[in-house]
Amino acid sequence: MVDTTRNPGAELERLVDIMRTLRSEQGCPWDREQDLRSLRPYLLEEAFEVLEEMDRVGYGGTSWRSFCEELGDLLFQIVFHAQLGAELGEFTMAEVAKSISDKLVRRHPHVFGESRVDGAEQVLANWAKLKAEEKKRKTGSEGSVLDGVPVAAPALMRAERLTEKASRIGFDWPDLAGVRGKLAEELDELDEAIASGDRDAMEHELGDVLFSLANLARFIKTPAEDALRMAIRRFTTRFQHIESELRAEGVPFGAATLEHMERHWQAAKVKEKSLPPPAWLPRAPVSTLRFQVADLPAQRAFWDAVAPRLGWSTVRAGPDEASYGDGALRVVFSASSSSGSVPAGGGALILTLEAPSARTVERLRAALGEVRPGTQVEFGEGRLSFKDPAGLVWEYVTSAG
Repeated sequence: MVDTTRNPGAELERLVDIMRTLRSEQGCPWDREQDLRSLRPYLLEEAFEVLEEMDRVGYGGTSWRSFCEELGDLLFQIVFHAQLGAELGEFTMAEVAKSISDKLVRRHPHVFGESRVDGAEQVLANWAKLKAEEKKRKTGSEGSVLDGVPVAAPALMRAERLTEKASRIGFDWPDLAGVRGKLAEELDELDEAIASGDRDAMEHELGDVLFSLANLARFIKTPAEDALRMAIRRFTTRFQHIESELRAEGVPFGAATLEHMERHWQAAKVKEKSLPPPAWLPRAPVSTLRFQVADLPAQRAFWDAVAPRLGWSTVRAGPDEASYGDGALRVVFSASSSSGSVPAGGGALILTLEAPSARTVERLRAALGEVRPGTQVEFGEGRLSFKDPAGLVWEYVTSAG
């Protein structure tokens, strides 16, 4: 059971206080000795442990509680670095949190401001534009859209992120077929390089193949780094099965034939497929909500005015539909002449939307008063419920509401 009673702010303050104590004269000798350079390997180690735990949870090998603990270890590294900054008078943990909060608000004007967007692709394009504007104000130059991808990042991950960033200003293949065709072209060029025996040419063409694969991975929304990591995991499991079986058969180390090992490899694959499905399957996100309504024009007029206040944009739809979305969730209202439309009052159905702040709740309340007086059902600090023309009841609440 998830404990929702604890205040994250209070717990973070407690962690900051613990870190301050560990670094004090009465604290831990080891913690007092650390500096930025000595902490680098621990930050990387904790990040990789979080990644491993994510894989285990995704494949049903562990619980979310273990994942929570690893996230805590990573958070401790961030608090540790913030404490070092505070001791030097450079910045505090509060400034770290404020910095990212301010950045998220600035770069989501479609949520926290008056801008409107048409889907997730426009969100990413706007993000790149806002980032360039911020950099120009700070340094006098917009820099490159490719800035921000760490040079030290794993190469496959870096290749995928670079192509994704370039796509934000339109430098991209129009469809998957073009990406797949480019990969085929690079594979042909690699074959030619291999036939030539030229080492430099082989390295060059192999790099192009890997880069094309990373771009393909982005197009099919399957990160290349994750896919390769899972392939490595499968290889390790299967090869260790081979070793175990050979030991059980008394085959001396290194004495097994390739055919013998291949039989055990295939057996390991069969065993893999026979395993039960993961205990913790990835959650299926809600992508679209569809409602049939009796009076579509009234519903459309209402939501055309209200949707922008929720950070939603109008999505192109047929003449008998009104559609709105934020890139993750899409709400569709369609005309219905039957009795199967939404019942008055929405029946027992109440739809809850998360508000980013109490201020946005107040802004929506004011907008509803202008658009459709009497729409409001209930209002409190950080919480608002209202009824649309079809009788659907909606809640708009902050996480603390």
